[in-house]
Amino acid sequence: MQWMIYGANGYTGELIAREAVAAGAQPILAGRSEEKIAPLAKELGLSHRVFGLDDAAQVAGKLSDVGLVLHCAGPFSATSAPMIEGCLAAGAHYLDISGEIQVFEHAHAQAVRAAEAGIVICPGVGFDVIPTDCVAVTLKQALPDATHLALGFDSRSGFSPGTAKTSVEGLADGGRVRRNGEITRVPLAWRTRTIDFGDGDKLAMTIPWGDVSTAFYSTGIGNIEVYLPGSPRLIKQARRANYVRWLLGLAPIQRMLKRRVERSVRGPDAETRARQPTYVWGEARNAAGRTVTARVRTANGYSLTVSGALAISRYLMENSVEGGAYTPAMLLGPQLVEQLPDSTPITVSEA
Repeated sequence: MQWMIYGANGYTGELIAREAVAAGAQPILAGRSEEKIAPLAKELGLSHRVFGLDDAAQVAGKLSDVGLVLHCAGPFSATSAPMIEGCLAAGAHYLDISGEIQVFEHAHAQAVRAAEAGIVICPGVGFDVIPTDCVAVTLKQALPDATHLALGFDSRSGFSPGTAKTSVEGLADGGRVRRNGEITRVPLAWRTRTIDFGDGDKLAMTIPWGDVSTAFYSTGIGNIEVYLPGSPRLIKQARRANYVRWLLGLAPIQRMLKRRVERSVRGPDAETRARQPTYVWGEARNAAGRTVTARVRTANGYSLTVSGALAISRYLMENSVEGGAYTPAMLLGPQLVEQLPDSTPITVSEA
């Protein structure tokens, strides 16, 4: 099966492309810019294609001989929908490394179309959301009648340019949780609690992470919150931002902030990634008040994205899978995270 990495010139896309070649794979590299894609493809000895995502018919044409696309060009709020349309038309599996709630919701809304086309649509095949998704499914198996799910992670990975731009968009959108099955808008840092993610107790706040969407499809649990550690000062700053969200959402402000990201954000280097693991935590509770907790330690978020995206790509290229929309744990099971480099087994305990 021929496969493609779109957005291979970005920080994470390039990491994935280099690791794929090191493992003996030969993906087609693709993106919008000949100037950025061609040198990398030449260096790695790979073929490349240059096309934008503005014309769905053109996208489908560029994918006519491709069986799988690993989409790495964010912000995915702008790029995922046209690439999904191209994959549906071309009959190519669609994977991405998004963490954006609206992207997950749109992707899972295409489940019937994906089944009819015989393709898999599985967004979030990186740190967003493999570890938390696997923890969510593990907790559902441990407590089948769970009604509430809380997830979170303690990561010191730093930001890539793409992640930073997505965060800029997120400031204007505010917080999200799931309540009684529905995604609900809440203020930034809506709730706080003290959590031991696996490295000691830390104050944490709610964030609009992708699992607010994906964990519902993976587990059916209707009440979901996601937490990230934050100092009292950071939490106060997040809460103050609620008063100026309207300003942060203005197009000129968004452009200014994203230009600043492009000038100043580079993403962590290999040494930094190697010495910064991530701690992932989850808690499920049922109507009777029984509570079960799960934890796992993983590699740095970007390193896990590389290994996770390639593992799922290989799986789809080597196995026949029924068409439809999936989360990572729906596709490969909750043991997926344990099989990735530098991950520990998931531990489960009664709270």
